Amino acid sequence: MPNPVPESSVRTFARRPASFTGFVRREGTELVDGDGRPLLLRGVGLGNWLLPEGYMWRFGPGAESPREIEALVERLVGASDADAFWRGFRDRYVTEHDIAAIADLGFDHVRLPINARVVQDAAGRPIESGYALIDRLIDWCRDHRLWVLLDLHGAPGGQTGTNIDDSPNNLPELFMHERYRRHTIELWREVARRYRDEPVVLGYDLLNEPLPNEWQHRYADELAELYRDLTAAIREIDQRHLIMYEGSHWATNWSIFTDVWDENSALQFHKYWSPADVASIAPFLEARERLGVPIYMGEGGEHNLEWLYAAFRLYEAHGIGWNLWPWKKLDTLTSPASVVAPERWDDVIASIGGESRLTRDEARAVFEELLDAIAIDRCILRPEVVAAVTGDRPVVVPAWAYGFDGAGESFDAVAEAAVPNLREGDRLALRFATDGPHPDNPFEHRAGGPFRADERIVVDLAPGEWLVFDVGDETDAAGYTPLGPDREPVPATIERVARGIRVTADAPMTLAWIVADGAEYPLVALEDHEHAHSA
Repeated sequence: MPNPVPESSVRTFARRPASFTGFVRREGTELVDGDGRPLLLRGVGLGNWLLPEGYMWRFGPGAESPREIEALVERLVGASDADAFWRGFRDRYVTEHDIAAIADLGFDHVRLPINARVVQDAAGRPIESGYALIDRLIDWCRDHRLWVLLDLHGAPGGQTGTNIDDSPNNLPELFMHERYRRHTIELWREVARRYRDEPVVLGYDLLNEPLPNEWQHRYADELAELYRDLTAAIREIDQRHLIMYEGSHWATNWSIFTDVWDENSALQFHKYWSPADVASIAPFLEARERLGVPIYMGEGGEHNLEWLYAAFRLYEAHGIGWNLWPWKKLDTLTSPASVVAPERWDDVIASIGGESRLTRDEARAVFEELLDAIAIDRCILRPEVVAAVTGDRPVVVPAWAYGFDGAGESFDAVAEAAVPNLREGDRLALRFATDGPHPDNPFEHRAGGPFRADERIVVDLAPGEWLVFDVGDETDAAGYTPLGPDREPVPATIERVARGIRVTADAPMTLAWIVADGAEYPLVALEDHEHAHSA
């Protein structure tokens, strides 16, 4: 089956090949490559491959963790065919074609989420078939010039107590049982032994999102102690690779980072569904200044093009490298690649909570179709997602996502803002586009669709006032139109300047977006369309 993306929509992006002449390392508050060149990392996460997550399959409660997904597949097709399916899935979900596509889209690294059960058995011994998958990925990335960040996404026993880490009892048992702690330390020792001389490996991401919610307070000391012990264990074997530490509570609570535990280390945060402004990353910037170490946004995305553009421009404006989550999943608008679901996939979903709608033969056929569908040349490519996160010819830019360099550089306007908790220090006329009640957080999860009417934010500008939007060097202002909240052009001059695209008001006007000519992205949510139709 040919790629369903029409030729007219295929986009090219400038490649950013990794250098393997040495090891990525810390130099002050920056990451540098082996030649000492500063790095502003742009990567993508290979989620769902070695640690399946239910939402990437469109599954809900009952089939969210890897164990639950495995149990569902086995119930539907039987143990023998389930084993065959997972072997096929590991072989086909990420292939060299995926890695080539990732490099062609302008990314310079991948973050590899690893489930401990793939590389370590219940007795703590290495599983060679699991490491063979990692070795194969590293070889592909060497050929296509991508670094690989190794991420322990599911530690022995579980580090989060939620479905994302494959914890056996929905508890962070890594911090409850010494056996799991020993196995985690030995796992990282084994990784260090295998990859200590491998410059394709960017670094070691010790634990993904440890101790969220109430656990962040109960086991904070234990997390810090484990990080120190993991560091010591790795450094007995490998003195060259970068070590990354994530905060607790979905990597957002950095209160444990009071000292520098290793001279070649960095701190990692994640960011979802929150305002894209300086205040939202202020604690991370403060830690960088206080400790003098690099910081990295290791996981973020799962939103619409407007938020993606704003958030990823925020990181780069502050010298923060990033990793988009994830590379691909089923029926998505928010990842660079979207797997087209098999014809009877809804029957698989309906089977989660009760009797199967499929015979065993029918279920087997559906999962075989899925193995065909996950090939990258069968996926729908979404270059508009890549354009948003890189700022390279983005499809749509919301007015509130002007640059982050302050007055006189990113904007020239003076007024009182009327949107709580968004860019409050800028003193611009930010306001909601509609009257009436508005959500406390207008940036909650959107599955790729535009903001609702009560979430949309606009900027009022007086004649001569201007905003600058950060975009890539290849982005031509002549290809964009400034629009108001009614989706009609506004009286403004749009031009290319050194910092990006500047929009200057020619008369009093309200700016809602700047939009690329021919863009197909809908500017209003479905609810708005339905309201207009009923009116």
